[in-house]
Amino acid sequence: MSAGHGMRIERLLVVTFCAFAIAACANGGSPQPAATPLYDPAALPSGPVGAQIALGHDLIEHTRAKMPQYVTARMNCSACHVNAGTVARGGTLAGVYAEFPQWNKRAHRVIALQDRIAQCFLYSMNGRPPAYDSREMIAMVSYISWISRGTPVLATADPQAGFRLPEPSASPDVANGATIYAAKCASCHQANGNGIALAVPPLWGPDSFNAGAGMHRIGDMAGFVRYNMPQNAPGSLTPGQSFDVAAYVLSHARPAFAKSRAVAFPSQPASFF
Repeated sequence: MSAGHGMRIERLLVVTFCAFAIAACANGGSPQPAATPLYDPAALPSGPVGAQIALGHDLIEHTRAKMPQYVTARMNCSACHVNAGTVARGGTLAGVYAEFPQWNKRAHRVIALQDRIAQCFLYSMNGRPPAYDSREMIAMVSYISWISRGTPVLATADPQAGFRLPEPSASPDVANGATIYAAKCASCHQANGNGIALAVPPLWGPDSFNAGAGMHRIGDMAGFVRYNMPQNAPGSLTPGQSFDVAAYVLSHARPAFAKSRAVAFPSQPASFF
């Protein structure tokens, strides 16, 4: 090796070391590994369990198209659970599996995760839940369990991951909400709130979530708007503006929740189990 070539290598090593040191200092003194994604199809277990997890992901992303018999609203689960529930303050589902069983105020009883998913179908989807032993329900539970791996069983939900905002002392300004909606929201959700096919969910009207859904609570709607909308500039609206928009959206008519209708699942022979 020539002396000149050796010097070039030495200079390259010095530059590389300095770049590494700068990056380490920027990260608090040590290099930070890239975060592992909550859902990576390539990392799923092989065989039927992995296939069920993948199916659960797809059902949450494309609920209306893949489960039309269970969904009346023109909605997908991902409308409220951004990127299939992998975004903090975007309706994250990570860790949810570990929170059950839990007491449920609405049902006035202890519920399992399947019960909570059933509520989503009844309220947010304005539809009917799949049977608890169905391929669809098992797939969604499998997916939620997969992205919850590592969370201690019966863990308390992380308040920093939620999006509900405390209601302000002053009443929201519906008229100001209408102005903000026209400027920031109507390009996607349309002036009439009807959205765009399955790409953008309707915010009111007969194809939207019903009056029993969580998004019908103004604190939930405002929080989701605050942290996730508009989609091209999430976090750009203040809490007050988010409440105004939520009040405007919720001032419109939507389906009522038919609480007296019966929910029944098909029976299975004992050999199924």
